[in-house]
Amino acid sequence: MSAIRTYNVEAGLPTLDEARRLVIEEIKRAKREGVKVLKVIHGYGSSGKGGALYVGLRKSFGLRKKEAVIKDFIAGEDFSIFNDTVLALLEAVPELRGDPDLGATNEGVTILWLK
Repeated sequence: MSAIRTYNVEAGLPTLDEARRLVIEEIKRAKREGVKVLKVIHGYGSSGKGGALYVGLRKSFGLRKKEAVIKDFIAGEDFSIFNDTVLALLEAVPELRGDPDLGATNEGVTILWLK
């Protein structure tokens, strides 16, 4: 069983409300299964300034952190070894070092650190 899971919420082209619900369900499922890191693929949007899922889900992740549903989250563009939260996460989940998005500044993903 892997400590890391990738979830592509963008795939079904959901509305923002649907995407929020789907991600919350996936967080619950992942926690039950002992997953420590959930990489959410939400895309960036075609407008050049971030689409509805990008903006809305990132706000939602901030709320989930405040509610203590997740330990923390890292925007894809901040997912690098120069980020203190990432370093702590890599210490807790060393297999994440092999993730192709580490250091790639991918705005279309967000890394969730689950409790």
